[in-house]
Formats: sequence, structure tokens, C-alpha cells
Amino acid sequence: MKKIGIMYGMESSFPLDLVENINMRRAPGIKADIIKVGGMKMDEMIGYNVILDRVSHEVPFYNSILKMAVVEGVRVINNPFWNKAHDNFFNNVIASRLKINVPKTVILPTKEHPPGTTGDTMKNLIYPLNWDEIFEYVGFPAFIKPNVDNTSHIFFKVYNPAEFFSAYDLTGNTVMLLQESIEYEEFYRCYVIGQKNVITMNYDPIKPKHLRFSAKPLPIPEKLKVRLEEMSLKICSALGFDFNVVEFAVRDGIPYAVEFINTAPTADKSFLHEDYYNRLLGITSDFLIEQAKLRKSRASHYTWFKLLSKEKKSKKK
Repeated sequence: MKKIGIMYGMESSFPLDLVENINMRRAPGIKADIIKVGGMKMDEMIGYNVILDRVSHEVPFYNSILKMAVVEGVRVINNPFWNKAHDNFFNNVIASRLKINVPKTVILPTKEHPPGTTGDTMKNLIYPLNWDEIFEYVGFPAFIKPNVDNTSHIFFKVYNPAEFFSAYDLTGNTVMLLQESIEYEEFYRCYVIGQKNVITMNYDPIKPKHLRFSAKPLPIPEKLKVRLEEMSLKICSALGFDFNVVEFAVRDGIPYAVEFINTAPTADKSFLHEDYYNRLLGITSDFLIEQAKLRKSRASHYTWFKLLSKEKKSKKK
């Protein structure tokens, strides 16, 4: 019996419906359930073929267990070793190299010294920064936001240098980005599953969470829809994500990729329209079943896997 496990956090519908949907499909020899873990021994087997992870970015304990699962050959979606490597500046660089429109972005040194450092540690840093040059490049309005985690309490929209410096003073030792604000006419959220399926939805990040998704599916111009899907697939393929959301702001008919990484996006039926929810449920179920049948592990991509393989072979001799 091959097993699909789901790890999730503060959700009420999608994970449980996913388990039920997979089991109701009665794929021969495949079963899905919710993973339960406690204090795990280092030689303990987790016992799954495929795991969909929707919470370890918030719970480091789970992340370590999922890394152990990869050592066993479990196909973990998304790659737990990439979990803490999110870098919004790097992602913007990659997207721009792929000829995808992105907001003008500058990475900034931390306002305060990183923990355990002093001014003597910063000998490579030009100081003071050429703020006039930075402001001219990015323009206003602009967003100042974390480079790694999109933490809402240190996410600001600023309209001039004075507002920027007031916001920057509050950021402590968090690495921040100053990014052009794309003043959009349309906004879309693209759910990408398995680097081959895209579900594109109308979305408005400015509204309260329960109103961000449209109450009913709205028509999207076919040419634009195809373009958004192509860019979403290109980004997720380049960054190596199998379950992710890419967000686009459309200004003057031109789509800009403004957010690249959301590996545990909102998928609750209380937010998504029923048609979108059912499509997401079905496509995700099919993808997990497909991966369980293949039992395709990415462990072979890691240097340590090659060393472990050599160790196993030497023990057999």
C-alpha cells in the first residue's frame, strides 16, 4: 500500500477534503491520510511515499522531520531543503533574467546591525547609501518589505523619502527590499500544481481577506490568461516549486509578477469559489496520486544522497 500524507496548519477544509477526495477515487493500492508525528527517533521511518507540506514553513520541528523523510526517499512537496531559502530579491533577479516583467527592486542593508555584529563587521558596506540614486531608480509610490518573509507588520507602502525613512527606522535587523509599486488595473493569482497545471483567479490583495477572491469566476481575456500561465510555469520550474502561487499585477495591459513564493496559499472553501475550489482539489489529488505511483524522490539531487548510496553499497560487499 502506497501512502500519501498531508501536513497542514490553520486550515479547515482543503487538507481534509483532499484526503477524502484521494481515497474516494479508489486509486488501487494508494491511501491518503493526515500525518501525525511526535518526538521522532533518528532511525525511525515516517512510512509515506508522498507528502504534501502546507505548514513546515511555520513549524521548524516539522521541517526537520520532512528533511529526514527525503533521506528515506519520500517525495516531499515542496522541497523542505528549499523551505528556508526563500529570497525575494533573488527571485526577482531570476524572473527578470527569464524576460518576465517584475517591479524595480533594490535590496537594502539592515537598519540595525545583525545579531552578534558591530560596525567593524560591515567593512564591505558603502555608507551612507546613495539614497537619491535608489529613489530615482525605484520611484514612488513604493513598497518596503522583508526580503525573506512577507511579514505584514513590517510591510509598508511609502509615497516619498520622508515616509520611507520613517518606515525603514522600524525594520530593525530584518533585510528589506524597496520595490516599485505597480499601480494596477487588474490583479491575478495563479495556483501552480506540479509545474504543469495552472488555475488563474481574479484577486485583490488590498481588500479584506474574505473579499479578495471574486464571488464568482470572472472572464479573463484568453491571450492574457495564456501569458499568465506561461509565466507562472516558467517561474515555478526555475525555482523548483510543485505547489505554489504566483501573483500578477496588470498595469497598462502589461502583467508584472509581484509575488513569487506562496507554497501554502489560501485554499479554504470559505474563500474560493466552488468551481475554483473543486478544480484545485481535483488537480492536486491527481498530482499526488501520480507522484505516489512514480515514487519519484529528489534525494538523488543531493550530495549527501550520493554519499549514503556509496555507504550502502560498501556494506553489501
